[in-house]
This record gives sequence, C-alpha cells and structure tokens, in this order.
Amino acid sequence: MEKINLTKIDGGVCAPLGFKAYGIHSGLRKNTDRLDLAMIKADKQCTAAGVFTKNKVFAAPVGVTREHLENGTAQVVICNSGNANACTPDGYEKANATCAALAETLGIPEDDVIVCSTGVIGLSMDISPILNGIPTLLSSLDPTAVGSDKAATAIMTTDTKKKEFSYSFEVGGKTVKIGGICKGSGMIHPNMGTMLCFITTDCAISSSVLRTALLYAVKDTYNMVTVDGDTSTNDTVTVMASGLAGNTEICCTECEEYKEFAEALKHLCMDMALAIAADGEGATKLLICNVTGAKSDDDARILAKAVVSSSLVKTAMYGADANWGRIICALGYSGADIDTSKINITFVSAEGVLPVCKNGGSYPFDEDFAKKVLTRDKIEINCDMNDGEFAASAFGCDLTYEYVRINGDYRS
Repeated sequence: MEKINLTKIDGGVCAPLGFKAYGIHSGLRKNTDRLDLAMIKADKQCTAAGVFTKNKVFAAPVGVTREHLENGTAQVVICNSGNANACTPDGYEKANATCAALAETLGIPEDDVIVCSTGVIGLSMDISPILNGIPTLLSSLDPTAVGSDKAATAIMTTDTKKKEFSYSFEVGGKTVKIGGICKGSGMIHPNMGTMLCFITTDCAISSSVLRTALLYAVKDTYNMVTVDGDTSTNDTVTVMASGLAGNTEICCTECEEYKEFAEALKHLCMDMALAIAADGEGATKLLICNVTGAKSDDDARILAKAVVSSSLVKTAMYGADANWGRIICALGYSGADIDTSKINITFVSAEGVLPVCKNGGSYPFDEDFAKKVLTRDKIEINCDMNDGEFAASAFGCDLTYEYVRINGDYRS
C-alpha cells in the first residue's frame, strides 16, 4: 500500500460533509435492548457504488441494491439486523416495499435507496417494524459521531464490538473526509461474508471512478478475510460520495487525485477488514498470513487464504501449538505452484519472532518460547516461498469452542 497522509478523526459515516445517521430498536429483535434498524442519509443525491456476495444464493436486498446502484447514484441506506430476508418467497416484495416507503417519505427516486439485511436466513420477515420505524429514524438522524455510533450498533448481529472508522486527507489541495461502519463476525470467507459495510465520503468523484476505486480497495482487504469458510448470502459493501469537499471532481483513474482517494479508501477498508477478522465468532486471536516470494499474484493470494482458512491451523493457534506442519500442509493443498523445499515459516507476535521451518524442514525452536509467542492476541504467520517476487496477506482468526456454541444455537 502506498503511503498517504491520513489523519484519524471521529465521526464514522457522519464525519464527511453532508451525512446523517442513526439506529433504533424497531421491534425486529425480541430483545428490546438491541438496536435493529439503521439509516444513513445524505443531504443530496450522491455518486455511489457497491460490491456484493459471490454466493449464487443471495438475499433479496442484495438483488435489489445491486439493481439500484446500476445508475451510479444513491442517497440513503436502510439496514436491519435480526433477519437476513434471504431464501424466502416474499423477500423481494418486502425489500422493494421498504425502498418504496422510504423513497416516498423522502421524495426521492426509489432506486436511490440502498436496502440491506442481516441475521437468520430462511425466515420470512415482518417488515411492519421497519415501516413503522422509518419516521422515528428520520426524526432522529444525527450528523455527529452519535449518529454513526447508533447506526454501527444497530447493524451488529453476533459481533462483540462496534466497528467504525474515519479519516481526513488531502485531494487536490482540499480536505476530504471518509468514514465507514461495518459488521461481520461469522459466515465470513474470501469474497466477503455476512459482512455489511457502509462507507461515506465528501470527495467529488464520478460514479464509474468510484466503483473502480472500491474494487481496488476490496481486492486486498475484505476479499482476503476468512473466519469460517462460509460465504454469506448478504455480503454488501457500498460507498456514497456527496462531493461537498469542494475538490475538482475525479473523473479518471490516471490522475494523482484518484491515487490519493483510492489509497485512503483502501486504508479505511483494511481497518474494517482487520476489525472483522479479529472479532470472528468466538475468536481470541487475530491471524495474519503474509506470503512472500510466490511465483504469481494469484499464487500468493491462494496460499495466504489457504493458511488462514485451515481449521487445523486455526485450532493450533487457539491452543498456542507451534504445529507448522499444518501450515505447510495447507500451502501444499492450496493449488498454487510451489516448491516445498524452499519454504520458510516464521511466527511473529508482540512476544517475538519464532522461525519454525527452514527449506521445507524442521527448524529447532524452544517450545516454551513458542507458547509465549502464540498466546498473544495477534499472530502473524510468515510464509516465504523463495520462488518469486509476489506477495499477499490474508486475515482470519482462531477456531474455538465458543464458535461452536454460538453457531449451535444461533436461531435462539
């Protein structure tokens, strides 16, 4: 990632000019202490873009929002938690009814509404709480950090931590702000997971260039995260740009202004991707696999994903077991072109650096020190293939008893 001068600021999705947000308890969730309906609204129509799940079984809101964003504009996001509105016969009817009601209330085109849902798959959703909650949400919208905080909380399901970030940076001599909220804890696998992410910016940028920047940002961030190997039906990442920062509109991908914006967007997405990986269901450790020296970019990405996706690697990390054989095994079955006799593997944490494999074979190490390295809450697994010039990183977490408990009674 190229260096860009970013300043961390408060405000989340409300940090950029022209945005308000909020979250309420509408009644979709039985627990009245849980917020379950969020809204992010722009003061004006924005240029917009989105990327979605690769699962062929996708939720109705994904289909509706994908269609709405074809014209490259949007003005409001509405998102519920507690029900995925997926795999039900009336899913599209309810997603469209939500958009129609909100659009009519705001006096905007229906296709300027981004609609998203997260929660249990296959249960018919009662949208009356959503429709009844729209007036309350609209009257509660807040342009400060409070609004973003409420919206970020309302989209959570099994997440244990609210996830929001925001930055300011320079584009063409103008101060531009970008912010995001996201949720994701389980059913997370490369090409996104039950992961929703909403990004706002006040940068002036065309919709086509905005989409290019989003695809660039997603490739090495969200698409390199895995928690449990399941790709969700509801993955959605959207970005709305109000253009109120006052910079000259970015209309090409060759200019310096595009590079500045694209790197800022990628940095924001990396923050959120790492937060999702670290907050995996039942997780106690963030795992980062850094592959270097691969023969191709595709090989590097495949290798890194294979390691963090491996249940055996994930359980070994949970148990602080320096079982590097599971790592080289995952590299071997990944499908990438490798020479096993050249592979070096090293564990790194705040406790120190632990080489465990040299040229594809065992490298003597102290088991007591290994335990100290692997008991930390962030572990990097460095795999040097020594066979090329390409590198990639993938992000995941350990696999614990708590993951089984959470998913064993998820519907209750």
